[in-house]
Amino acid sequence: MARRLGRDKPGRVVPPGPGGTMPLVGHLRELRQRTVKSVLAILAGTVTAWFFYDAILSWLSDPYEEIRPALEAKGIETMLAITGVGGAFSFQLKISLIVGLILTSPLWLWQIWAFVLPALHRNEKRWALLLTGVGAPLFIGGAYLGYVVMPKAFEVLLGFVPEGWQSLLTGADYLDFIIRMLLVFGVAAEIPLVVIMLNRLGIVSFEQLRSARPWTIIGIFVFSAVATPSTDPLTMLFLASPMTLLYFIAENIARFTDRRRKRADATGLADDELSAIDEDADPGDSTLSGL
Repeated sequence: MARRLGRDKPGRVVPPGPGGTMPLVGHLRELRQRTVKSVLAILAGTVTAWFFYDAILSWLSDPYEEIRPALEAKGIETMLAITGVGGAFSFQLKISLIVGLILTSPLWLWQIWAFVLPALHRNEKRWALLLTGVGAPLFIGGAYLGYVVMPKAFEVLLGFVPEGWQSLLTGADYLDFIIRMLLVFGVAAEIPLVVIMLNRLGIVSFEQLRSARPWTIIGIFVFSAVATPSTDPLTMLFLASPMTLLYFIAENIARFTDRRRKRADATGLADDELSAIDEDADPGDSTLSGL
């Protein structure tokens, strides 16, 4: 793996070897330093989330509390509960750790990128940073959509409780359901990146994407029906509709990429290769002598 520089001892930079490489020991020491920084950042985020536990728990409970009146009107009683002697401590620690990971994700993700990026070529760096910059907002947007539709999912699933019965939800089950909803919607929002990367690598073309469009849309709806914790059509549509729209956007980006690739092939150049300017021009040409 090509690297530009490293640190042999604290405060002393290891000079790069021939070709800008770094010794294996330098790789391991840099990896250790970046791992320690990431762990300390996550630990600090976990401690911070611990002190704001009440506000975080209230935010997580809002989708459930929103649908309780509607369930009570149907004669369905439900409540959240924590079981076990150490259940409350474990629950708070788990929530704090998850929130700490999310809060400090820019820091520990940057440590990963800072370790990997020097080994990439210039064009690879550009695409890696571009995909990362686009992927993060897409995931956040998808997760937020999952949070918005979560009350409807709760209402549908808890609506199957027989009238006069009580539904007792443990904190662990409730948290797992929330995490699954957010992850499913967040990952589903990454579909355009997957399509664009496959097209960029030359694995699929725009024509293939267009011909497979009906089957892809069917696959999206099947995935939405299986992946969503609730089985109601409304939640499925909330997931499938944005996925279909994002797929159409990715398909049009693939069309633009293919057009660029065809123009490059016609000139005999790669996408990231610059054409030579006046290679056969006479050095003494008066039009170039003043440049």
